Amino acid sequence: MFREFNGLPLHVLVIHAVVVLVPLLALFAIAYGVLPRWRHRLDWAVAALAVITPAVAWVATESGEELEGILRAKGYPPDRLQQISEHASYGDTLFWYSLGLGVAALLLVLSTSRFVAGRNLPRWLPIVLTIAVAVLAGFALVYVYLTGDSGAKMVWDGVV
Repeated sequence: MFREFNGLPLHVLVIHAVVVLVPLLALFAIAYGVLPRWRHRLDWAVAALAVITPAVAWVATESGEELEGILRAKGYPPDRLQQISEHASYGDTLFWYSLGLGVAALLLVLSTSRFVAGRNLPRWLPIVLTIAVAVLAGFALVYVYLTGDSGAKMVWDGVV
């Protein structure tokens, strides 16, 4: 399922979406938290990105594991497989940070929405969630860079 799409490795196609969606989610979720007057414009975008981004990151991780399995079966040298394993480790961590960011962003949107306005939620909850979003966004952005950089180096150095 995660091997190919139209003859191309699925991983190569999906990673580009991750590189775009994670920074977009980070930017929009932080803006949503710190710019209350823009919330009505950003709420659906943040909610959609909060669901889609971790899903796409998961597909990138799964398709990467499939590609790694293919390369192992082809008998790739151990030093190259070690680089691939490091890249995969970054990708796994990125998935978890994007999932955490997505959950925190959804909770932030829900805690400030008009649907829960009368539920007597603590006033400090959106502030705490905004801080959580900012921290998780920072880590997610770092891991987008680390994962993308290690993958690009492997391609340009002829490892894969």
